[in-house]
Amino acid sequence: MALPAHYRLEKLTDIHSKLLERDTVVEIFVPQEQSKPGGFPLLILNDGQDSEAIALKNTLEQLAEEKAINDLVVVAVHAGDRVQEYGVAARSDFKKRGAKAKAYARFIMNELIPYIEYRYAISKNPAEHAIAGFSLGGLSAVDIGWHNDYFGRIGAFSGSFWWRKRDSNSRFYSEHYDRIIHQQIRKGKYRPGLKFWFQTGLLDEQSDRNKNGVIDSIDDTLDLIVELTKKGYRPFHDIQYLELPEGAHDLPTWKQALPEFLKWAFENKS
Repeated sequence: MALPAHYRLEKLTDIHSKLLERDTVVEIFVPQEQSKPGGFPLLILNDGQDSEAIALKNTLEQLAEEKAINDLVVVAVHAGDRVQEYGVAARSDFKKRGAKAKAYARFIMNELIPYIEYRYAISKNPAEHAIAGFSLGGLSAVDIGWHNDYFGRIGAFSGSFWWRKRDSNSRFYSEHYDRIIHQQIRKGKYRPGLKFWFQTGLLDEQSDRNKNGVIDSIDDTLDLIVELTKKGYRPFHDIQYLELPEGAHDLPTWKQALPEFLKWAFENKS
């Protein structure tokens, strides 16, 4: 006999964003229980159009059945123009990609979250607010989470941390100065309580810019972790890193990693 569903899905297709100048599509996964003392934890997830491919609802149901995570509200935002809306708000990359990343970040913070908080009982505790994404969506999640103290948890699956100001083939290219999100971390300030979760796979890609025998996806992620440790964040306490030996840059890999992220971000400690 099948167990009753713990979560219900509400798909909204008519949320118009003035900031993005387009209609947005949002999938909202809400516990059947209408209320929770103190409000529900919240996850904002980029690339929400892939929720079925990563088995988001089934994973939530399974973890709820196991009592592995606290009940939460998940807002899976369908991507628009990923190459322009995802990225780093402070500046575009060397090919002018990410030109709308600032507008997207403002949409999340100034349009979407106020609407979600109006419609649902959401916790006021930043430690119970997370943002995450895959690939470019992971880069976007780190940028938005880093610059907004609303979030206390940030997750990136195969994050596109190569995002850079200058072509790596340029004679003037510098790993230290040209990777944009690394520079943003260096310029920012330590925020107590903020925690990070990163996932990479040994099969994420084949590119190795600096010819050190480590693929760029892993190098760029580990270098970002180094920047965070310099700020005062502690590996294994404030920073978790999951490296999958068979992990590729694809949805099946991120589906495999999803339960680990959810248990890290929303662990049921009772």
